[in-house]
Amino acid sequence: MWPMENTLNIIGGGMAGSEAAWQAANAGIKVVIHEMRPKVETFAHRTGNLGEMVCSNSFRSDDHEQNAVGLLHWEMMQAGGLIMKTAYAHRLPAGGALAVDRDPFAESVTQALTSHPNIRVSYDEITALPDDGHWIIATGPLTSGALAEAIKAETGAEALAFFDAIAPIIYHDSINMDVAWMQSRYDKGETLEEQTAYLNCPMTKDQYEAFIDALLAADKTEFKEGETAGYFDGCLPIEVMAERGRETLRFGPMKPVGLTNANDPQNKPYAVVQLRRDNALGTLFNIVGFQTKMKYGAQKQVLKMIPGLEDAEFARLGGIHRNTFINSPTLLDAQMRLKSRPNIRFAGQITGVEGYVESAAMGLLAGRMAVAEMTGQTLAAVPDTTAMGALVTHITGGAEAKTFQPMNVNFGLFPSVDTVKGGRKRRKERYKAYTDRAKADWSAWLEQMLRSAA
Repeated sequence: MWPMENTLNIIGGGMAGSEAAWQAANAGIKVVIHEMRPKVETFAHRTGNLGEMVCSNSFRSDDHEQNAVGLLHWEMMQAGGLIMKTAYAHRLPAGGALAVDRDPFAESVTQALTSHPNIRVSYDEITALPDDGHWIIATGPLTSGALAEAIKAETGAEALAFFDAIAPIIYHDSINMDVAWMQSRYDKGETLEEQTAYLNCPMTKDQYEAFIDALLAADKTEFKEGETAGYFDGCLPIEVMAERGRETLRFGPMKPVGLTNANDPQNKPYAVVQLRRDNALGTLFNIVGFQTKMKYGAQKQVLKMIPGLEDAEFARLGGIHRNTFINSPTLLDAQMRLKSRPNIRFAGQITGVEGYVESAAMGLLAGRMAVAEMTGQTLAAVPDTTAMGALVTHITGGAEAKTFQPMNVNFGLFPSVDTVKGGRKRRKERYKAYTDRAKADWSAWLEQMLRSAA
């Protein structure tokens, strides 16, 4: 047993907890990961693996010159991030996105952590806030009820909450390829495999209208009495989008742009449903953007109205579950510590960042901050001109506490770039200016951090 005062304890073995453990262990700190799975199950998890992906299998855009999440990929790789390194090792064709084979990915993360000499995994549920020692709470949006109550009791405030949905996964051999075809939008990608990474199901106007009618009329899982949480806009169920207007889906996940139906090239689809490969074998495909709260029976009936999916067999149906996060701008200091108990840091989605990449990034920073504190280093603030810095600044004081909601990384969180003579820079130039500045500042921060640790 390692001494408590020299050990970093991390509650939760998801993206944030795994990354925090990796960063600290590689800096010479002894780490214990406390993971309640598989003893205590959650709605969304299927295994006891560390770093399990519970919703999409995508880390989103990998463009580190024009996209903020792609920039975050780059920053994490420069910092020796386990999650991004493993994601690239298990990458699947997905056009310009970074999608991974989810099971081998989680198995590799688990192997890397459990075989590290500075890491132990304790499969137990932590139900109370620890009084001493160094701790990171990275329990994610599915924090156990007992620990959530302990956090609520400590902070004296209601934990904020929202509802999250997951998309269905379909067996590829049940899809009618005489109707569907393989193509990435605008043939995006450097190889033929990337340019044909998505499976597309076309709809005529009549088929689309009938689908919307069925979607709106389908039996759905509703909130229980007293549940008032809303949805995160980045993960809306398709029914909620349809309720906002009949054309909402056609201008969202079902937009028909950048595609030519290989089975009927003369007719432009009115709408298109896209599916993305979910494993390396190509036997499983998830329906992109089709998070749903339809009940299982209705879900099968409605989704089989999609041309090409008439005989679809489902490896996993969609669903909805309650997620919680804390009001970080009120509760956390700049070092991601709970103000009332500075021996405890928070990281990952429970802090109010949204997405696998953002969660892992906050785990990376929490791990680095804990190492600095435990070794007596002075760690400079992360520049808010970087993707990492923009996120941590947002959750620890940059956001408006009264309206705080889960947030993906985006250039709107960054300090503005200089304008050019005659007006604002065009978007492409402006995004490149953001990323160039961020890369320079992140590299300088990392170099300074490493010098301090030497």
